[in-house]
Amino acid sequence: MSDYVAGSCNIGPQEIRRRKGVAYLGLFLTIVSLIGFIKTGASASARIGIFFPALVFSIGFVQARKKFCLAYGFLGTFNLGKLGDISKVSSKEDKAADRATAAGILLQSIGLAAIITLVVFLLPIS
Repeated sequence: MSDYVAGSCNIGPQEIRRRKGVAYLGLFLTIVSLIGFIKTGASASARIGIFFPALVFSIGFVQARKKFCLAYGFLGTFNLGKLGDISKVSSKEDKAADRATAAGILLQSIGLAAIITLVVFLLPIS
């Protein structure tokens, strides 16, 4: 089992698996949306809607890769054991480090979703 490391690792293997599941769900929704856009010849402005499923994918993907939960980071908690076994971060410095990492993950996820959205927006579909 991993150890909690402020600003670096706040979830264990079961939580990482859960984040991968979110990433797979988001990827599935993104692909289904793209197929729908292609089949209907959706306008470029309508394709901007792919941002939301792409964001679900991005958040799950980045969290799984970084072994760090965005929500836990903002809430000052961590879980390295079984699902639901959440512990509180005690140190103010550790909480600050976790919040900084969580903010970075959120920005990375938004950036990745924006890139995916831009690519879909620029596709010559209609």
